[in-house]
Amino acid sequence: MNANEFSKMTGVSRETLEKLERYVALLEKWQKAINLVSNSTLADVWERHILDSYQILDHFEKPTGTWLDLGSGAGFPALVIAMASDVDMHVVESDQRKCLFMREVSRETSTPITVHNQRIEKIEPFPADYISARALAPLEKLLEYSAPFSHQKTRFCFLKGQDVDAELTNAAKCWKLTSDKHQSLTSKDGSILSLREVSRL
Repeated sequence: MNANEFSKMTGVSRETLEKLERYVALLEKWQKAINLVSNSTLADVWERHILDSYQILDHFEKPTGTWLDLGSGAGFPALVIAMASDVDMHVVESDQRKCLFMREVSRETSTPITVHNQRIEKIEPFPADYISARALAPLEKLLEYSAPFSHQKTRFCFLKGQDVDAELTNAAKCWKLTSDKHQSLTSKDGSILSLREVSRL
C-alpha cells in the first residue's frame, strides 16, 4: 500500500494526506538513528502503521474532546488520529527520544499534541473522553493504567492481537464493561477492541 492507495481507501482530505506523508518521511529519516518501529514494517508503513492506526476512527463518529494515548512510541495511533480529527490529543511515552520525535512531527505537520514524557503511573490524572493503546499491555493492565483518567462516558479503543478473547475473559474478573470486537483491516489475527461503560467490580 502507498499514500495514494491509502487515500482512495479512506477518503482522507488532501491536507490530512500531506501531513501523513510528512510523518512517514520523518519516520524513515529518524529510523536510521533510533529504533522507532520494527525495521521489517517500514517497507509497508502505510498499511502496517498508518492504516492500522487510522482504522480506529471508523468506530467513532467524529470524535471530539480529550484523547489520551498510552505508550505512544513513535506516535501510533495518536499522531494519525490527531491529524485526521479534531481531538485534543495527549500522548504518554517514557522514552525521551520517541517524545522528541513526536514533538518534531507535531511541529513539522502543524498537528497540536501534548506530550507527557513520563511513565503512565506518574502523570497527574486528568479526565479523558477517549483512551487508546497499541501493543502496550494486556487488557487488564490497560484498564488499570486508564482508570485514573476515565469517567462514566469514556470510550476505550485498544488494538489487540490473537489473544484478545483470553484477555477479555481475564479482565472480566475485575472489571464490568461493554465490549465490541472488530476485525482489523491490517491483520487477520488482529482486532480493534472498543469498550464503554467500564467500571471496577
